[in-house]
Amino acid sequence: MAKQPHLLVEEGDVHEIAVIPGDPGRVDRIADLCDDSEVVAQNREYKVVNASYEGVDLTICSTGIGCPSAAIAVEELSRVGVETFLRCGTCGALQADMEVGDMVVATGAAKEEGTSKRYEDEVYPAVPDYDVLRGLVDAAANEEVHVGPIVSDDAFYNESDAYVDDWEDANLLAIEMEAATVFALARRKGLRAGAICTVDGNLVAGTQKGADSDDELPEKAKNNVERAIRITLNAVTSL
Repeated sequence: MAKQPHLLVEEGDVHEIAVIPGDPGRVDRIADLCDDSEVVAQNREYKVVNASYEGVDLTICSTGIGCPSAAIAVEELSRVGVETFLRCGTCGALQADMEVGDMVVATGAAKEEGTSKRYEDEVYPAVPDYDVLRGLVDAAANEEVHVGPIVSDDAFYNESDAYVDDWEDANLLAIEMEAATVFALARRKGLRAGAICTVDGNLVAGTQKGADSDDELPEKAKNNVERAIRITLNAVTSL
């Protein structure tokens, strides 16, 4: 099979399980917690690293921001051998009792994005694979996590009060920008996917990512991203 045009990988370059953060910098954070790692390719927003954790081989690949670039990652990784995808990202809380640094494991993602709708009607559910979902929840057994539905949205700077109020009323836990397409594509391809995200702001409280920090993530979220990474890696060992 030819080398994939964006990720620059080919069959034999990657493992069957992939952890897919959005941020290329988080690829390095995940790799640092593994037993060993090796950079496979790097192009645009995509950094691909092979690693092992407690005897399990895995690939780590950033997806960039949003569903279009995440879809490219899932498409190209699936063509060269990846069968299971675990998104490890960040999200904005949509419920008042959720705090920066909390963990969210998604049981489904509302399609407030356009990419998955190019593949299928929006009435089809964007849901994780049950085994991956259970693996993430079980791996977080000693951690406090929120488990429930989220929303994936394209317009980071156009999440109006009306949208936020509606999502809150629907008891959606959080908002992020990739899970709906990752879930939908994996299901259509007969593959597995799941997602865990660290809360980096609370839209109900009027705070977004970076609102109280000069950096992209507030300090508490930065610290707790490692918790999400460790949960994800522990889930990998059960899959």
